[in-house]
Amino acid sequence: MAAPPNFEKGQSTYRPPRFSGQYYEWSKIRMHDFIMAKDSELWDFICDGHFVPMKIIGDPTMTVPKTRKEYNDAVRKDIEKHFRAKIILVCGIGPDEYNRISACQSAKKIWEALEIAHEGTTQVKQSKIDMLTTEYELLRMKDDESIQDMHTRFTSIINELHFQ
Repeated sequence: MAAPPNFEKGQSTYRPPRFSGQYYEWSKIRMHDFIMAKDSELWDFICDGHFVPMKIIGDPTMTVPKTRKEYNDAVRKDIEKHFRAKIILVCGIGPDEYNRISACQSAKKIWEALEIAHEGTTQVKQSKIDMLTTEYELLRMKDDESIQDMHTRFTSIINELHFQ
């Protein structure tokens, strides 16, 4: 997992880390950690999605969404948390990535859209794992390579396998 060249030192702990479309694995970990540090419940909305408060009406009974006036304080707090998670994700991406997620209505859908765009489907992930496993099995020190350079290549392969 590579970090971007010329990485700026002293990133803000108040603004979400910026993802420009490159170095996805690195940015993904930084965003996860940023959100968890803000409020771990926000991460639940990204993993589980938000819920729509429902009510039962009529005869025969049917379930319909509640109106905003029918929300209680707990529901309002959950909705606020969902939108905090969503805005952190949106504020952490550049304009090109925003085009990918602009139609997403939830934090979970935004996260999934970014994952699929940058990691691929399950089939693509399995192909990457197979390729990295082969690269690991064939790893040999090059003639003009230092031990440190080989160790760096080895660590990169292991880290990429870990995040697949």
